[in-house]
Amino acid sequence: MATIDASIVIVAMPAIFRGIGLNPLDPGNITYLLWMILGYLLVQSVLVVTLGRTGDMFGRVRIYNLGFVVFTLASIALSLDPLTGTHGALWLIGWRFVQAFGGAMLMANSAAILTDAFPANKRGMALGVNQIAGISGQFVGLLLGGLLVLWSWRLVFWVNVPIGLFGTIWAYKSLREVATTKQRAKIDWIGNILFAVGLGVLLIAITNGIRPYGGHPTGWTNPWIIAGLVGGVVMLIVFCVFETKIAEPMFQMSLFKIRAFAAGNLASLLGSIARGGLQFMLVIWLAGIWLPLHGYDFAATPLWAGIYMLPLTVGFLIAGPISGTLSDRYGPRPFATAGLLLAACCFTGLILLPVDFPYWLFALLILGNGIGSGLFASPNTSAIMSAVPARHRGSASGMRSTFQNSGMSLSIGIFFSLMIAGLASTLPRTLTSGLTAQGVPASVATQVSHLPPVSTMFAALLGYNPVQNLLGPSGVLEKLPAHNAAVLTGKEFFPHLISAPFHHGLVIVFTAAAIMSVTGAVVSLLRGKQFYYDDAAGRPAVTITPAPAPKVIIPNEPSLTSANGDSPSVAAAADRGRQRASG
Repeated sequence: MATIDASIVIVAMPAIFRGIGLNPLDPGNITYLLWMILGYLLVQSVLVVTLGRTGDMFGRVRIYNLGFVVFTLASIALSLDPLTGTHGALWLIGWRFVQAFGGAMLMANSAAILTDAFPANKRGMALGVNQIAGISGQFVGLLLGGLLVLWSWRLVFWVNVPIGLFGTIWAYKSLREVATTKQRAKIDWIGNILFAVGLGVLLIAITNGIRPYGGHPTGWTNPWIIAGLVGGVVMLIVFCVFETKIAEPMFQMSLFKIRAFAAGNLASLLGSIARGGLQFMLVIWLAGIWLPLHGYDFAATPLWAGIYMLPLTVGFLIAGPISGTLSDRYGPRPFATAGLLLAACCFTGLILLPVDFPYWLFALLILGNGIGSGLFASPNTSAIMSAVPARHRGSASGMRSTFQNSGMSLSIGIFFSLMIAGLASTLPRTLTSGLTAQGVPASVATQVSHLPPVSTMFAALLGYNPVQNLLGPSGVLEKLPAHNAAVLTGKEFFPHLISAPFHHGLVIVFTAAAIMSVTGAVVSLLRGKQFYYDDAAGRPAVTITPAPAPKVIIPNEPSLTSANGDSPSVAAAADRGRQRASG
């Protein structure tokens, strides 16, 4: 439910903005469009660590259950938007923030609750099902949003209400606290503020970097963007230093001394960057080029793009639980590493694919990408969560979610910027020649061709007729012969026109994704053997059959404050005697 809402509004955006009487492609409204799509993800990225730490202190189940309540109430408020125009957009953005707050409560604590509830030799399967359900929700949302807006844009938010009500009642009746909480612990207010402001400023700067500035197609030369990037990084460095100086930090920096935890999170970040912008690139490819060339109306292309991307979701659903179960037996490293390598191969295949491709080959490649991501996600999550002490699992779960969500935000900023840069180098010339060939005055064609490429991309992404949207303000379509106007606004003119420039940008984007995936695979390979942190003294962490008897390994474990109040040195000595690693 939480991840579906991160993507469901992408396809529903035209209907939502029509409902509140606002054109999302108007230059003055681009900000509202960006915040509607990306604001939800940004809020979750900033809050999941804080809410995971809060779960450690006051109860993970308690925070998780409260997340259902907040998410459901926010969904009701969104569906009842009484305003129109910019005020209606601000209402939606504000309540999307609240909805993201509830979603962050769910995401920050779900993995920790499952890790508490399942023994070490069953966690891969349990966390695999949870992780794949979350990731596949990002793609199911595209299809669900397209179907619901056929009736009403408000259903995009109403659909969460029955699910949220059921989840709230079920959670309060069924879930019980398993882990010991530390209610006397102090909240790290300074750390929370430094982290929220630093990461928030950094992600906002990256997100706004895709907007044009000063005649440039992107905003990376904007002084405010540069200041945001530098300021955000500096504040995060200060945050990291500060967290090592206090007794009860929000962000357990010492956990990064555990190789399985550090490598797993870094691999997750790289994999998330590679995967994050994929759904946007595929929707633009399908909705802006392939589907119109095969007879689909622009208004229907977002829905059909979600349908044609189903093999990607199927790949996730098939590989996730299977890889999670197998990783319980054979360890996470081979499956997580192979998953990222398979994803890299599929990204390479997408680079080699022609723009007007045979669908079976496209489906095979995105199915392979889904399988690769599924192979990686489940074992990697299990490895991260099993490598930390039970008393830090809420914080660790939030940290894992932060890396994953931040990777998504980084990916969108990076991939859109790369695509826009690729389009900006070739699209103006192609667009000018194509428009003038159909009788559009040279002055108008030149003006349109120098509009920011982001407008063309968003038009294709949201199911608008790009040429009609670009030429509409000039009124030139009404003055052209009917035949020329029909050609310009037809289903084939724009796809043929943009194919070469788009493919140029696509090669850049998928090359970057392939490099990220290979780098993530190398990091995953270096994570070491299967490692479980066992808080129960004298009990084997896991039994792997067939395998040699587990041998005791004393890793370079950080000094961690004991849950029962032992001094750090005593706690570290006791903890070292309770750790196991199995090959």
